[in-house]
Amino acid sequence: MRPNIEVVGRFMIDTSVFQDKTAVYYTLGCKLNFSETSTMARILQEAGVRTARRGEKADICVVNTCSVTEVADKKCRQAIHRLVKQHPDAFVVVTGCYAQLKPDTVAHIDGVDLVLGAEQKKDLLKYLGDLQKTAHGGEVHTSALKDIRSFAPSCSRGDRTRFFLKVQDGCDYFCSYCTIPFARGRSRNGSIASMVEQARRAVAEGGKEIVLTGVNIGDFGRSTGEAFLDLVKALDQEVEGIERYRISSIEPNLLTDEIIDYVAHSRRFMPHFHIPLQSGCDEVLRLMRRRYDTALFAHKIRRIKEEMPDAFIGVDVIVGTRGETEAYFEQACRFLQGLDVTQLHVFSYSERPGTQALKIDHVVSPDEKHRRSQRLLEMSEQKWRNFYQAHVGQVVPVLLERPKPGMPMHGFTPNYIRVEVPHDDALDNQVVQVRLGDFNADATALQGVILADGGEALRNEGGQG
Repeated sequence: MRPNIEVVGRFMIDTSVFQDKTAVYYTLGCKLNFSETSTMARILQEAGVRTARRGEKADICVVNTCSVTEVADKKCRQAIHRLVKQHPDAFVVVTGCYAQLKPDTVAHIDGVDLVLGAEQKKDLLKYLGDLQKTAHGGEVHTSALKDIRSFAPSCSRGDRTRFFLKVQDGCDYFCSYCTIPFARGRSRNGSIASMVEQARRAVAEGGKEIVLTGVNIGDFGRSTGEAFLDLVKALDQEVEGIERYRISSIEPNLLTDEIIDYVAHSRRFMPHFHIPLQSGCDEVLRLMRRRYDTALFAHKIRRIKEEMPDAFIGVDVIVGTRGETEAYFEQACRFLQGLDVTQLHVFSYSERPGTQALKIDHVVSPDEKHRRSQRLLEMSEQKWRNFYQAHVGQVVPVLLERPKPGMPMHGFTPNYIRVEVPHDDALDNQVVQVRLGDFNADATALQGVILADGGEALRNEGGQG
């Protein structure tokens, strides 16, 4: 029998090796990783590999890793060990940030056959060979930081209603605490035209909502001579059928007033922002080598609220970083308390090898990091509850999602309030008009009542309730 030789990307590959094979996929970390895992799964599916059913032994295991903290590294190792145990005969591939930063460490984990770096994962099929397991450590294929240059497109469906469109990769910022630029490479992106085309394909697959993802998405255009605002306008104006776009985490210095103004008047971009602050103290921001101060951050929050009073604003904060004295932390708390934001995403500082932060004096103890984290989490909970409570009684559009088994049906308002409604399969991936009631039993969502005549009239309003 002649091998089934196909051109995949730039390579001639014998895809007969993959016929009738099964695979499992495990992703750690950010939404960008989930998007890229979905793309790798699609590549394997097109080569003849199907996703293994629950309980079925797989022929291939793909683990897409994160390395944002020491805890993330540990979770990656645990996930690899667990998958090797569950699928003892599988060919195990590990990629992602941990694989790029610590390839030799990953290669020596029992059961790992292949380690792919940031530049190689897009060419997954090229490196799989005949799927024969190695006897003495995994084979490593990575590139030096200066050679991580290509942009691998990805627009993947989440597990329910929304798609995640990768618009940018890499980062040029080199904050003192962060290893992501070393794992992902320099900032780069695809063209606006390619993003529009991917969004149109999402519509064809039934997508109603797209989340723009990347490492530093506000830096979009670095490699194509375009701008993030131009991308926002093109997606909003040139793609019919998408009802909602959301902008994932965007640096405050790159969230221009023009972007805020455009979102405020957009048909489809939702009043929902996720903005990393990291510290509410200017001295600590300087130690972190961030590119803004608290005055600029406060201006952005005020501008959003002036234009969109009901906007949901999530804010990333790191506690216990080197140099964060008790006085600096108290200063940060006062700043955060005065911000009109919805939720704090609180992270404890983690020492990362090779970062400039290790040169900073004053180390915060683990117990003190925990205390500071708990204090900010309590502040966040109060802000979040106040935000939800202020919307009780309003009638708003909700994009409903099919729930996990045994769970109520739920969805999100334009400004990202989670709402639960009685189950109805016919409403999956539909926008309906809902009157918001009080909190549900475990205070994770508002209870909603669907209005009988809300659906069509609401969609004609463009979803900006």
